[in-house]
Amino acid sequence: MKVWVNGTFDVIHRGHIELLKYASGFGDVYMGIDYDERVKEFKGESRPVNSYEDRKEILKSLKYVKDVQGFGSDSDLMNLIETSGAKTMIIGSDYKDKKIIGSHLFDRIIYFDRIEKYSSTKIIEHEKNISNR
Repeated sequence: MKVWVNGTFDVIHRGHIELLKYASGFGDVYMGIDYDERVKEFKGESRPVNSYEDRKEILKSLKYVKDVQGFGSDSDLMNLIETSGAKTMIIGSDYKDKKIIGSHLFDRIIYFDRIEKYSSTKIIEHEKNISNR
């Protein structure tokens, strides 16, 4: 079975690894990650920390991930989901009450409880605080 996961995955951390490990328990993990321009649009000018190509290669190297593709718009994302053939999506539980792009394309959506102490934004803020000392 194919499983879909998407997101920014800018600064890869243990929370990401746990999500992908969990997802791999349901099938082969196919991923969509935002292109750099889209990350900037949603996260600000200082992001991404890691380029699309770097993020893609890091994620592809993980044993939990079958394939990684990029997207630059909501319609691109929906096309990737359709092309993947995945009928299950694994997504962070913080999306329970939010609009999920392409949700109508899945037979089921499974929520992964985020590990609160792990966050790309928190890691970046921590590094900024250290460098400003």
